[in-house]
Amino acid sequence: MSCENLQETLSFYGVHCQEPYYISSENPISQFQKHPFRMDFYAICLCTRGSIQINVDSKQYRISAKGLLISAPSTVIRFLNSTKDFRMQLLFFDKNFLLKNITNPFFIEKLDLFQNTSFSVIQCSEINSNRLSKLFDYLLETARRTGHFIDDLVRTVIFNLLLELAQVVGGELESDRGSCNGNNLFLKFKQLVQEDVGGHKDVTYYAEQLFITNKYLIKVVKAASGKTPHQIIDEQLLKEAFVLLSNPELNFTAVAYQLNFSSVSAFGRFFRKYAACSPSQYRKQQHL
Repeated sequence: MSCENLQETLSFYGVHCQEPYYISSENPISQFQKHPFRMDFYAICLCTRGSIQINVDSKQYRISAKGLLISAPSTVIRFLNSTKDFRMQLLFFDKNFLLKNITNPFFIEKLDLFQNTSFSVIQCSEINSNRLSKLFDYLLETARRTGHFIDDLVRTVIFNLLLELAQVVGGELESDRGSCNGNNLFLKFKQLVQEDVGGHKDVTYYAEQLFITNKYLIKVVKAASGKTPHQIIDEQLLKEAFVLLSNPELNFTAVAYQLNFSSVSAFGRFFRKYAACSPSQYRKQQHL
């Protein structure tokens, strides 16, 4: 499954957007995409009324009023159902738009917004929900203005919103200077895994790409995440497997081939180990 960019996702809902960001406030949604899709942009969604049931990276959640979803590019979303009164405020934006003229490419990652590798689903307090809702309203008001510096103003409000979100999810806004290099290496490792896991599953490959030893990579990843590099690789590989299995046009041989497994049985063993079910059982559970 290829990534859907911001414009492709919005086109399904009849929204024509040429900007690298999109803001909406409590507009009713009559239909949702039926199949899973992988986003190529950041999304922040605050539920204001009703509720919605979704799968995020194959984990099921029900988000109700004051519930918040924050997701990064590569997150896989599948809409299941929603109540008739469901409303939300949302922001989509491309990373390149936000980080224009910013020297630190890992600004967003260092805010610790994502509790589950690439997304967070949390229930806000009344105070935090109201504060975020006002920022959404101000962001929408700013985007509707005209002038030479509107994009810069929108970018500034988004930065403000992200910092408020970091406070809400309990992230640290300042990194410890002594661990800065290690954190950057970990973030680069995660980015490499997202890009190359279909072709490379061995730790040595990623260590070589980062010009460090296997031992040092293990140390950095363990300190930053509490996990081993192999665990990070396997988690991303499982995520890719979920995405491919969600495409009914691909048989198990094609999925195993795309993920560079030596055989269908090798892929099946891997999938059963981490998903606690076989690929065919997973498809039945997802009604695919």
